[in-house]
Amino acid sequence: MRTSHRPSVSHEWIYQHVHHDKRCQGTLFRHLRCQRQRRKRYGTYSRRGHLSNRISIVHRPAIVERRTRLGDWELDTLVGKGHQQALVSLTERQSRLSLIAKVTRRCADAVATSVMALLKPLTLPLHSRTADNTREFAHHTTITKALKVRFFFAHPYAAWERGLNENTNGLIRQYFPKHRPFATITQQEIQQVMNKLNHPRKSLGFKTPNQVCFGINPVVALAS
Repeated sequence: MRTSHRPSVSHEWIYQHVHHDKRCQGTLFRHLRCQRQRRKRYGTYSRRGHLSNRISIVHRPAIVERRTRLGDWELDTLVGKGHQQALVSLTERQSRLSLIAKVTRRCADAVATSVMALLKPLTLPLHSRTADNTREFAHHTTITKALKVRFFFAHPYAAWERGLNENTNGLIRQYFPKHRPFATITQQEIQQVMNKLNHPRKSLGFKTPNQVCFGINPVVALAS
């Protein structure tokens, strides 16, 4: 709205309005991403095994942290009801471009194939990938060879080292919650969610990730 020289409101005002509505027995708060506090467990021992030939994030070039170039990605997987199928989530650090794909099996073969299918068609530089230590990324060397890109792994229990992707996953969960069987997700739904995620960002000067990456100007319908 700012880029169109229209009146706008701050996110803080919106939150205040929502919380006031809740105190007045309203239901707007039900549309918030986080509705209650969650307890997380720290320090538990991982029984998922260790990945071979993994390269720690401590060896990742410092330029990745600065977000001054295109081509540095964070990636993860999300599972649905029954852990039968999964979504592969990729986020580009500088542009915030988000990509999603569904895999019928949450296994290393399917995830590696999906990651390569998402990234190969892009006319973007490919520099690095950063993931967590889950076994779905056991074929990281296959991705490295196919895309000629370096693959790094965050420390265990350090989700903040992939903070952009973690935040994006939280947004994806608004559309595809854990209790939903992912077998029911269609490609059309995935495309619609990607379109919503790749909206204008304040951090990008209110440009969209597609504008930053590809120079694509979206058609934006603003209410009068």
